[in-house]
Amino acid sequence: MNSYSPYKGKSGLKRILNATGYSISGFKAAYKNEAAFRQIVLINIILIPVSFFLDVSRSEHVLLIIVCLFAMIVELFNSAIEAVVDRVSLEKHQLSKNAKDMGSAAQFVALSIIAITWLIILLG
Repeated sequence: MNSYSPYKGKSGLKRILNATGYSISGFKAAYKNEAAFRQIVLINIILIPVSFFLDVSRSEHVLLIIVCLFAMIVELFNSAIEAVVDRVSLEKHQLSKNAKDMGSAAQFVALSIIAITWLIILLG
């Protein structure tokens, strides 16, 4: 058992069930508290079904879906960074601003990847 954290040390099916519950809680928290996450979900609700109607190869289809889901992953990390920064202190500090701005920049890159990938595949 890991003595570092009282939350670690579960194994097998119990660990998988716990992890699934934590993941569902994370999705719920992000959807409830983060407008940007809701916007990414909306983008995915639109783009992923549209991808099934496009005349593209299987690998291109997978890529269209992966880039959409990647943006969701990045937004979850961005939201987590913002939550931790706010938990530490709500006081304005340059390092806090840098952390939040870098998370936002990562999301900008992820959204750019969606746009570039979709454009290349659709126009290619």
